Order: sequence, then structure tokens, then C-alpha cells
Amino acid sequence: MQPLILKNKNKIALIVGILIAVGFISEWTIHNESIFAWSLIIGSVLGIIPIVIQAYQALRVKVVSIDILVTLAVVGAFIIKNYEEAAIVIFLFLFGAFLEQRTLNKTRSAIKELTEMAPESALKKMGDDEFVEVDVDEVDIGDILLVKTGAKVPVDGTIITGQGSINEASITGESLPVAKEKGLTVYAGTILENGTLQIVADRVGEDTTFGKIIELVEEAQDSKSEAERFIDRFSKYYTPAVLILALVLGLFTQNVELAITILVLGCPGALVIGVPVSNVAGIGNGARNGVLLKGSEVISDFSRLDTIVFDKTGTLTVGNPSVAEKEFYADNIDEALGYLASVERESDHPLAKAVLEKIGETTFSPVENTEVIKGGGIVAHVNGHRVAVGNAALMEKENVKLNEKARADIARFESSGNSLVITSVNGELKIVMGIRDQIRTGVKEDLRKLKKLKVKNLVMLSGDNQGTVDAVSRELGLTEAHGNMLPEDKSAYIKKLIDEGQIVAFVGDGVNDSPSLALANIGIAMGTGTDVAIETSDVVLMNSDFSRLPHALGLAKATARNMRQNIIIALGVVLVLLAGLLFSEWVNMSIGMLVHEASILVVILNGMRLLRYKLR
Repeated sequence: MQPLILKNKNKIALIVGILIAVGFISEWTIHNESIFAWSLIIGSVLGIIPIVIQAYQALRVKVVSIDILVTLAVVGAFIIKNYEEAAIVIFLFLFGAFLEQRTLNKTRSAIKELTEMAPESALKKMGDDEFVEVDVDEVDIGDILLVKTGAKVPVDGTIITGQGSINEASITGESLPVAKEKGLTVYAGTILENGTLQIVADRVGEDTTFGKIIELVEEAQDSKSEAERFIDRFSKYYTPAVLILALVLGLFTQNVELAITILVLGCPGALVIGVPVSNVAGIGNGARNGVLLKGSEVISDFSRLDTIVFDKTGTLTVGNPSVAEKEFYADNIDEALGYLASVERESDHPLAKAVLEKIGETTFSPVENTEVIKGGGIVAHVNGHRVAVGNAALMEKENVKLNEKARADIARFESSGNSLVITSVNGELKIVMGIRDQIRTGVKEDLRKLKKLKVKNLVMLSGDNQGTVDAVSRELGLTEAHGNMLPEDKSAYIKKLIDEGQIVAFVGDGVNDSPSLALANIGIAMGTGTDVAIETSDVVLMNSDFSRLPHALGLAKATARNMRQNIIIALGVVLVLLAGLLFSEWVNMSIGMLVHEASILVVILNGMRLLRYKLR
């Protein structure tokens, strides 16, 4: 019976409201005191039932809840035959509970939107090579699936045939479609906007990136922050304190109505609802914008950080070296570029790949007598010419003369953090290329935003040589930069900062930097939903989008600020009402309850502002 009554609590509130309206209308129109009184009595008795049930359930687990205060207040109002106050208090309390639940449901809309994006079916390849539509739960790892234009990708998988454009907004928050072809990864819940793909299932069900995102957001929104735990402890002692205050004042003044009114005014409804609304709305905003905040505790620490430590490669930089600068020292350079490309085609070194991408279409020649010079480069014969490709030490060994301009160019390239690829043909200098990992587009502006958000220290740690690290640091305006660091060195450095009392966030790729992600106060992973990134870190920037970091920090600060605002509003209203009751005559039970419900609505609306938060 109890579950049925609680399930229909909103309907009961509506009936109570109608009975109150009938009572007042009958008194104002036909002046029938009997209908007025009985309407309010029936409404009060009906409305108090779900409140009494909730109070009883709370007492069973040894919790003195708000429902107990309201129950005692209504019983007291009945004792002094103030049916009007009793009915209005009950209706306002039930209506306030309805508003709270409705608002919480709205603030959880991020989860609802995510779950609605989840695929329900898939076209699975069967034994006769035909594709049959099956429930997505029937798909196993290794199954081959067909995805048609407009369909949702049912699992995380790898494309084996076909190409097309996929909207990955459900994973990354980016609305622009991403081109996909054979060998690339696709994610469950994304939408194929054009093309046809066959994929092999790598992860299914809850193990997909999409499934993990939903699970993380749900867990985060259900977690409790430091502020919420404070309120739980506060309410545990606050409610009995209100009961004692009402009893003492009632006995001292012999005024039962005053004691009952104190019980109503002391209800900390806005205090209980305000912080969870802020928490849920903030995490929901992050989920919509490609930022996973893993719990309200993360928000508390994140909002107070003063130091951010960055890994360089793949975080501040793109992670793929490319030719940044070049100089030519001959007239017929096309021939020399062809020789260079022919030699580099024989190598699998990352620098060789960057050189080939820069040269593009060219004429390749046979390469003979290839010799790898350790720590220097490659010497080979191409079309009967001796071609040397490597660093300055190799050129010196090959007796290549470097004129004053060449030496100045080499010094300039090195000071900019480039790795050098120098090419000579038959002992004559032809080409100097400077190759470096390019800084991510927009990173400098994003770092400026972080400084405006009161991050005091921006530190870079990298395994690269100190010269390259210093060049990147100068360009980005970082506070500190340290090179030649192994993963264990980075962890030790972060531990040192924490021991000094700094609140530290570490931003890395979530793979080799996982010890640092785990050690920092806040681990922020640049990851396209990789397992390590999601499981090790506290915050995940989907699609490795660095520009989401300022939004994430701004959102955390706004959410923490919103929680504090709601606490101040809730406690302020209680204090003002109690002061008004004790030192003035304008506060009574109905007015007190009305102001209480208004304060609940205010903190709810204040919390919901976070759903529309955007970094200015």
C-alpha cells in the first residue's frame, strides 16, 4: 500500500489543491463555514498520508527528516483547530516535492539524451553471407556488421570495407562529420551520415565507449561532493535542533502555535535540494560538451586547482612531426628532392615519414648500397650519386662544406626546436629541413583562457630534449618546462608539487602517462574514449580536444560557486524567517511555508542555469 500511495503523491497534491480551492470558494461565495472546514480537513488528512509514510521510513533508518517536522507541525495545527494552515502547509510541501523531482528529471536530461542515442538493433552477417537485423544485445565480438546511411553504429568496431562520414557528436560533442575509411575505428551511438560500411565488432554492449560514457555520467551525477556530505551531516543535527527549539519555546511561552510555526519555518528543503541540483546540472552540461567530469568530488578539487602540468606530445602538440622550415642551396632542386625521397622511402623513421609527406609527388630512383650511420643518418647511392641524409655530424663526416648562410640556417632551425634533416649529393649541400611536432591549433589562446581562470602555474613535462621543450615553452608562454623526463620522473615531479601544497591537475594522453594521471589531484585525459583514459583520469576531454579544457575548468568553478550560492540562499531564508517570527508579526505558518517553497524554486532555477553555461 505504501508504494502505491507514494507513487501517486503528485495526484494527491492535486486533489488537496482542489479541496483547498473548493473550501475557500465556498466561504467567499456562499459563506458556508461547514464546507470550508470539511474541505480543508479532508484535504489535510489525505495529504498528510504520504508525508507520514516518508517520515516513518526515515525513522526506521534512524534519520530525523524534514517530513517529521512537517508531520508534527500539521498535527499541532489540527490540535489548535487551524485547519487552514494545516491544509496549505501540506499542499505547499507536496507541490514543492513535485517541483524538485520535475527539475531533477530535467537536469538529468543529459543522460536521457545519451540513452536515447543508444542503438537498439544491428545488421549482422549470418552464415549465408546475408545481413539480418538483430537486437544489439545479440552482437558478439568478432561479428561483421553492415551500417547504412542514416543508421547508428551499433558497436565499437573497425571498418573492413567502405567509407563515409560519421557524426560523432554523441562521443566527442563535435557536430561536424568525420571522414572514415578502411582500418579506422568507429564508435557505438555515432551516426553514419553518408556511405556504407562493413565493420568488425571490437566492443559490444556496456564495454563500448558510448556505454562507458553513460555509466560514467550516471555514476558522477549520483556521487556526493564535499558540500553535499556537509549538508548531510548538518541536516542530521539541524532537524533535531529545530525540534528542541520548538519544544523549548513552546513550553517557555506557552504558545503552541509559535512552536508549530517554528517547525514549519525550520524545514531546510532548499538546503537539501540546492547542492544536488547544481551537481547534476554541471555534470550534465559537461556531458553535452564532450567533457566527462567523473563525480562531484572532482568538481570540488578541480575548481580550486592552481597548477596544471601538461605532457607535451599529443597534448600541447599534435603528436605527428612535420616539416616546419626548409632551405634549398641549389638551382636544380627537384632532382635533389627526388633523391632525398628515394632514400627516405627506405626508412621507417618518423622523420622520414614527415619528409615524404612534405615532398609529395616526385620521381623515385633505385637506391643501392644503403648504409645506416648510427647517430648520424643514412648514406646511399642513387642513380650513381652519393647521397647523404642526416644531421650536421654526418655532413662533417662526409666532408660537406657548410657556408656561412647554411650554418646560420642550421643554428636558427635548432633554436626553434627542430630536428634536422640535411641532404648532400656528391659532397655538396642541397637541402636543410627542420622537423618538429607542431603545436595544436588554438592552444596558445586556450592557455590564455586558463590563466584568466586563475591558474597560476602552467608547467610542461616531456621526454624530448630540453632545447625542443624550451622552444615550445617560449612560444606558449608557460611558467616552467622540463625535458628528458621519463614517466617516473613526471610522477616524482607531480608528487613534489603536491607535497608543496599545490592543487595539481595533470593533462596527458592516458597511456604512458597513466601514473601521473592517477597521482595528480585531478587527472585530465586527452583521449578519444580509450580505456586507460576513461579509467585512470578524473576528467576526460573527448576526441582529444584541448579547447574543451578551459570550458571544463570554467564549468567546475561555476558549479562550485553555484553550490555555495544555493547553500547561502537556503540558510539565509531560514534565518530571516525565524528572525521575522520571533521579532515581528508578519510571519505565520502559511507565509513561512510559501517562502520556503519559493526558496526551493529559487535554488532549483539557480542550479539549472548551469545547463546553459558557456565560457565567456
